[in-house]
Amino acid sequence: MSLLTRKRVLLAKIESVYGTDPTPTGAANAVLIRDLDVSPMEAKNVSRDVVRPFFGNSENLPGTVSLKLSFGVEIAGSGTPGTAPAFGPLLRACGFSETVVASTRVEYAPVSTTPESVTLYANYDGVLHKGTGCRGTVSFDFSEGAIPAFKFEFTGVFNPVVDGAAPTPTYTAWQRPLPANRVNTPTFTLHSFASVVEKLSLDIANAITFRSLIGGVEQVLLTDRKPAGSVSMEATTVATKDWWTTIKSATTGPMQLVHGLIAGNIFQIDAPAVQITSPKYADKDGVAMLNGSLVVVPVSGNDEIKITIK
Repeated sequence: MSLLTRKRVLLAKIESVYGTDPTPTGAANAVLIRDLDVSPMEAKNVSRDVVRPFFGNSENLPGTVSLKLSFGVEIAGSGTPGTAPAFGPLLRACGFSETVVASTRVEYAPVSTTPESVTLYANYDGVLHKGTGCRGTVSFDFSEGAIPAFKFEFTGVFNPVVDGAAPTPTYTAWQRPLPANRVNTPTFTLHSFASVVEKLSLDIANAITFRSLIGGVEQVLLTDRKPAGSVSMEATTVATKDWWTTIKSATTGPMQLVHGLIAGNIFQIDAPAVQITSPKYADKDGVAMLNGSLVVVPVSGNDEIKITIK
């Protein structure tokens, strides 16, 4: 029987004990995804490379085997201020803490110790690929006229592939997103200047390592992060904003983006120290644009970026 690519379901649930399957369900843990890509067996193969009196290959033996998944998730809130959004477990497994202020907001900030992990179930029309101990990294994109989205990339401990009935997913916790534009994205400031922006991309760039050492345990480690990004904004005169001096002097400054209009579905990014590098001119609709790379820097530690849902 053929497996249909449209009939795929992804589940994600935070692990209370690292690597221990918390048994996610379709009713409580379904992830509304875009562009699911599963590498069921990421193997570091080792060739036997034996010597024989004839030509030909030796077998490749799997040294370590892990599972990798990547997928997109639309950016929207929970619909209720102070209620964590459905994508919260995914951010937590990408090295973010989650702080809930009842009836007000939910905040996500990076951590440098003891990041959480998730178990992921990827069901391909009745074939279950399970990853335990999953940790990953995330990037996000705000482009004019497009739906803002996260791109998650997870690595997990490989579990045997089995046949399993596809769960019935419930997606009611996932809210309808708003495309990025002047109305829906009312605020973007960079170095306290209100820029006119075509596109903003940020990548948390976590360093993710799968380890399966002799005498140890199979695990996924998050060992570093180097957040970076890019921006495309309308060019200005020097009198309006002197980006050139800012860039040459390696000055850092705050960045803020606010997307959304209704309480419970407002997504805000704050970064206190952002450096702009590699400026280049570009054209958009006959208007001069200034493109630049972004380096996101911590100030006191674990404060280089904050995501607020309010």
